[in-house]
Amino acid sequence: MSRIGKKPITIPAGVDVKVDGSAVTVKGPKGELKNTFNPEIGIGLEGTEIVVTRPSDDKNHRALHGLTRTLIANMVEGVTNGYSKELEVNGVGYRAQKQGNNLVMNLGFSHQVIVSEIPGITIDVPSPNKIVISGADKQQVGQFAAEVREKRPPEPYKGKGIKYVDEHIRRKEGKAAKGAKK
Repeated sequence: MSRIGKKPITIPAGVDVKVDGSAVTVKGPKGELKNTFNPEIGIGLEGTEIVVTRPSDDKNHRALHGLTRTLIANMVEGVTNGYSKELEVNGVGYRAQKQGNNLVMNLGFSHQVIVSEIPGITIDVPSPNKIVISGADKQQVGQFAAEVREKRPPEPYKGKGIKYVDEHIRRKEGKAAKGAKK
């Protein structure tokens, strides 16, 4: 048995879960998430727990068992606490600010880079060099953060660009550090 797949998911107070065959709807204080899973994997409610079962020990069923359980657990966690990603803007003159529902960034281009909020995602700019992206859907938050980072990924020589707060940039030496040829 999958160690992850056989663990039941406890439903916290204030969260409403509906299981309709292979479709799962989770409502909570941070929003509502819906997802449809493989119909071969069994999803059931037992009191205040969600239990995921598989029909056989087939390799495909084993893989789907743990995946389904983790995705449902992420849905429950998302509507309860939410997810967030923090980005850091590094570089001289590089900064971000929030204007209405738009994130406006100066990233060393001749123009400003503007990214609009999408439904389910909120952008917060606590300081000119920090961006916080939050929402209930873990996959959507991660994808949106990756798209913002993609506007100016960090470069290895000076470290300028947008990076995750916990990301380490491997730095390279420049041409001058190599030494002069004789």
